[in-house]
Amino acid sequence: MLDWKNRAGSPGERTADTSSARRRGYLGNLFYSRALGALVLIYLLVALLVGWYWSREPALFPVQQNAQAAAEREGKQMVIGYTTVETLKSVAGTLLNKPGGYLLNDKMPPGVWLDNIPSWEYGVLVQVRDLSRALRKDFARSQSQSAEDGDLARAEPLFNVKDDTWLFPSSESQYAEGIKALSRYQARLSDPNQKGALFYARADNLNNWLGDVGTRLGSLSQRLSASVGRVKLNSTLKTESNISVKPGEVPQVDEEIVETPWLQIDNVFYEARGQAWALSHLLRAIEVDFADVLAKKNATVSVRQIIRELEASQEPMWSPVILNGSPFGMFANHSLVMANYISRANAAVIDLRQLLNQG
Repeated sequence: MLDWKNRAGSPGERTADTSSARRRGYLGNLFYSRALGALVLIYLLVALLVGWYWSREPALFPVQQNAQAAAEREGKQMVIGYTTVETLKSVAGTLLNKPGGYLLNDKMPPGVWLDNIPSWEYGVLVQVRDLSRALRKDFARSQSQSAEDGDLARAEPLFNVKDDTWLFPSSESQYAEGIKALSRYQARLSDPNQKGALFYARADNLNNWLGDVGTRLGSLSQRLSASVGRVKLNSTLKTESNISVKPGEVPQVDEEIVETPWLQIDNVFYEARGQAWALSHLLRAIEVDFADVLAKKNATVSVRQIIRELEASQEPMWSPVILNGSPFGMFANHSLVMANYISRANAAVIDLRQLLNQG
């Protein structure tokens, strides 16, 4: 009991012990902070590399060879309509099976940070939806009063599920079910023992779908051209009875400046790339299944012209960003270049529809 001061130590010793403990605690915290910072840095670098890999656009694939390989693999016959359905399945499947899978509805990094490839996916999805509707409404029906195919009736709404749904159900799960419905229709179509599935390769059916194609391309051309701002004329003239135009005067037309917001320029560009990518494959399939109709209408060259313009728009992008230079300035304007290809393709679609309407 009398030696308690010696056991406790001197004040200097106790101060030294406290300082040493604080120093060890500081060094420990510094180590953990640096380790955490290093882990975060490594994660960001890995996410950056993964995001770059996921952002690569899928390459074009040979449509006819792809359909022939699928028919041989499944032991099916290459009947009229088989190539179109197989190509639609392949285009839709690319959305789900490309590197990173379907990214438009991602809620976690690195998918949630990506911007360009989700816009590309949406462009592809637009064309998938349009052709699935055309299959249900036109290609698989002999006339307006005939019954629609059950599998195609199930496939179309599945492809039209909201594109950014993450769960309950996820968008990609519904699109996968849509592909399965197309496969069931395709299996019945290529089976000579089943008479329920039909595909009518007629000029009027093709013309109806091309009308949707022309509408899509025309809208894309306008949106791409708006990257630099342009004057839009109001096409709805005022026709009230109390408004009159004096002789020698020109009717007044409302004008407004339309310009794509700066942060949406790349979104519109990649959406156009996606639509052009999908449409180039679908038209190659149409060229196979509607070969007889196109030959009789002398329209094969027009289809090839559309495909050529769309495939020319798929040249690799060497710039890390979408440049938006002035039309006659020193720097490129990628949106206007894309609009040029899209506009020429749309003009060829108009010519093709006129040929199909003749005779």
